[in-house]
Amino acid sequence: MSKFEDLKVSVQEIIDLIAAKNNREANNKLLEVSDTLDDLLDHAEEDDDLREISRYQVLLNQLHVKINGEEQVDGE
Repeated sequence: MSKFEDLKVSVQEIIDLIAAKNNREANNKLLEVSDTLDDLLDHAEEDDDLREISRYQVLLNQLHVKINGEEQVDGE
């Protein structure tokens, strides 16, 4: 589960950057974590992994909205 522990630490860094009003760095970190999550999704085989990845995707979407305002995230 270390891959998810690393994600958890990275997500906390994003939250800390948002709290410090450092949105540019928070957004950069968010993009980095999103890429990592995409890589994990590409190689996920277990249902538990897929569920955990899905939770992180939802969280990252929420953080994206928090950083970038209320603009559309899902392309609608």
